[in-house]
Amino acid sequence: MSVNQARSWEQTRPIETPNKERQVAVKVRKQGWITKGEKIIYSLTATCLIVAGIAMVSFSSSTDTLNREMQSLEQTVQSQQVTNEALLFEVKELSRPERITQIAKENGLKIQDAEVKQANALTN
Repeated sequence: MSVNQARSWEQTRPIETPNKERQVAVKVRKQGWITKGEKIIYSLTATCLIVAGIAMVSFSSSTDTLNREMQSLEQTVQSQQVTNEALLFEVKELSRPERITQIAKENGLKIQDAEVKQANALTN
């Protein structure tokens, strides 16, 4: 290669500029493990489950309160029935004809007819 050829080659050769690689900003979009739509669906589902749980606990609590009140009322009714039975027995004891005639004799009353009638028909 002659000197002239070398010069011409060097002139025709494109000047190499230092290789500056253009740095292209690559936007890396991070994708989560779930999409926005899935997040919305999961959020709605979780909200519904929480609301259903709260409603279930509230309903259970109100049912329990109602059952306790009902048991209390049943106990009250039962004790009142026992009291009524005792009073009914006492009424029967006090309305015996022998007792009435004895009290009448103690107070100086005379029994003209030996028959003492009970007024049971009035109570029914």
